[in-house]
Amino acid sequence: MKAITFDQFGAADVLKIGEVPEPVLRANDLLVRTRAAGVNRADLTHRRGGYGWPDFGDSTIMGLEIAGDVIAVGENVQGYAVGDRVMGIVGGGAYAEVSRIDYRMAMPIPEGLDYIQAAAITETFVTAHEALIHLGKLQAGETVLIHAGAGGVGGAAVQLARASGATVIVTAQTTAHALVHRLGAHHAIDYVDEDFALAVAKLTADRGVDVILDFIGAPYFERNVNSLNFGGRLVQIGIMGGIEDARIPLDRLLYRHLQIIGTVMKSRSQETKHAMSRRFRERWLAHFVKDGLTPVIDSVFPLAEAGAAQQRMEDGLNVGKIVLTT
Repeated sequence: MKAITFDQFGAADVLKIGEVPEPVLRANDLLVRTRAAGVNRADLTHRRGGYGWPDFGDSTIMGLEIAGDVIAVGENVQGYAVGDRVMGIVGGGAYAEVSRIDYRMAMPIPEGLDYIQAAAITETFVTAHEALIHLGKLQAGETVLIHAGAGGVGGAAVQLARASGATVIVTAQTTAHALVHRLGAHHAIDYVDEDFALAVAKLTADRGVDVILDFIGAPYFERNVNSLNFGGRLVQIGIMGGIEDARIPLDRLLYRHLQIIGTVMKSRSQETKHAMSRRFRERWLAHFVKDGLTPVIDSVFPLAEAGAAQQRMEDGLNVGKIVLTT
């Protein structure tokens, strides 16, 4: 089968397409003819050497998110058959014509969605649900601040927050404000020209928000804490802006009874990942298409152009999900 490989860490041009053996079916696996694969920031970290030469459990080949057709099922598999359309998060191997996935991480592709849309759902929406709903405990009637609301996970979080009955405030570049409003944001803050903490204070009459979902890290940390209402929860899901000089106003943390929660999906146990996928599937899968939940697609590249796809992400040009087709 064809797959993306590389023999040294580096820039996007180290990625090559070549022939590799197909994965071997295990007892809990589905073998899937991959039709589309999502591109994620973890793939860039993989290519640069941030994980070494990993085996994430399914494959040493890059890629964590697939959509395609089941071509074989393991002896322990329940609920799936050859020919089913499935999507899900894999432990490596998405950048290939055939991939394998633990059936407990797989989900049926909802009617009305194509493979490209399906490949853009699981990593972003499962992560958004886990951070915002399961850990952040967002409830109807609360107010949430979502940073990077035009990104993959951010855009998914905006939709889930709105569908949960929350008031949604988003930070995004002005050029993306129309998009985040379309996804469900009530208010959009231009993080380039506005101080989001001042904007949040104005929008909430100085009360602050109940939940914050943050991907940035140190540059936002102190302002995030200061922007939380009594009993507020900050869910830290990324550190794109770095970790140096993160200041924490301890008095605010103490007297407002705040919670700070960190989460990274990749380092969780397999059993925990199964539970995360199950929680998302049970709560939200039926809401796609008919209730308006939809992934935001930025661009689509053929598998052979995986390097160009990653470069687009690396340059910060994407608004929404980048997808590879095989």
